[in-house]
Amino acid sequence: MLTLVFIGDGAPTGNYGYTNSGYSVYEEENERLTESLRTKVSAIKSLSIEIGTEVKNQNKMLSEMDNDFDSAGGLLGATMGRLRTLSRGSQTKLLCYMMLFALFVFFVIYWIIKLR
Repeated sequence: MLTLVFIGDGAPTGNYGYTNSGYSVYEEENERLTESLRTKVSAIKSLSIEIGTEVKNQNKMLSEMDNDFDSAGGLLGATMGRLRTLSRGSQTKLLCYMMLFALFVFFVIYWIIKLR
């Protein structure tokens, strides 16, 4: 014979119509799994916060590097402009500068060798 137990008809309110042993096993398993999930979500949250902080630091560093490269590019552009101006001048002047530089290097090397 089949008997139905309704929640409101005399059944204890704590077990909702389930037998005590089966319900408590499922409830304990659900609680254990919920706590495990809560721990994993907390770990993922802290990891994502750390990743966000690292990304902000990396973006700041990249921005600073971009500014440094821009200033270096400007300096290099100015130097190239001066070299173009120098190369447009007479070749004699350029040749004279190169000869003076070579003589200077020669005398510095001669002086270093003589001091030994």
